[in-house]
Amino acid sequence: MSLVTLAWTVAFIVIAMVISLWQKLNLERDLAISAIRCAVQLLVVGYILKVVFGLSRWPFTTLMVMLMWSVAVWNASRRGRAVPGAWWKVACGIGLTEVVTQGLLLGLRIVPATPQYVIPISGMIIGNAMVVAGLLLDRLQAQARAQRDEIRTWLALGARPTQAGRGVLRAAVRASLIPTIDSTKTTGLVQLPGMMTGQIIAGADPIQAVRYQVLILFTLLAAAAITAMTVGLLSYTSLFNAYEQLRFDVELHR
Repeated sequence: MSLVTLAWTVAFIVIAMVISLWQKLNLERDLAISAIRCAVQLLVVGYILKVVFGLSRWPFTTLMVMLMWSVAVWNASRRGRAVPGAWWKVACGIGLTEVVTQGLLLGLRIVPATPQYVIPISGMIIGNAMVVAGLLLDRLQAQARAQRDEIRTWLALGARPTQAGRGVLRAAVRASLIPTIDSTKTTGLVQLPGMMTGQIIAGADPIQAVRYQVLILFTLLAAAAITAMTVGLLSYTSLFNAYEQLRFDVELHR
């Protein structure tokens, strides 16, 4: 794709901005900033990856993965304002997910141990884990507020926080996994995933593209489940104070 052809895609942003102006949504500035940031970030990452792929050395690959992990943890942990230590809990969840899934892919030799495979797949794993962790924290706090009377009743009857908050944890985990599960269910019927589409556009055999896409989808399902359970188990007891009471700031947070 030439730069001239790429420049024409700005028309799509203009269309969105026109609709925003027409409906008085006041989103023109956000749309413009998002488009500029997206283009700049992708261009920078493209040049960095070109250098990393050319060097093909593990220290640079590891550094790239660590950078993606750090940004994902920072972004997802902002959802857990009422959860003490949300940062390190999200860091553990996403880190464990990356180690387990990427470790299996490389250990079983499903994919080659090269930057061209490790970095893009890690990006998909970490990005998906980031979304799941953010949804989990958001839902965990909302569910605790919605069920605060039930939780207080359990605590009054002598239940420990781990018992009183178990229903909240289950509901939060289920809610955080729904987008990934629903997206996987409709793949091929409603949507053609980006990786598969990209390979087909690049001229790859559609069957080969499908195989790689199935690999990614199965990996992302496992990644979502590991992230949700890890972050959930580390976080839900933090909704209670040292006296085994539902923390007041959890109820106040909106």
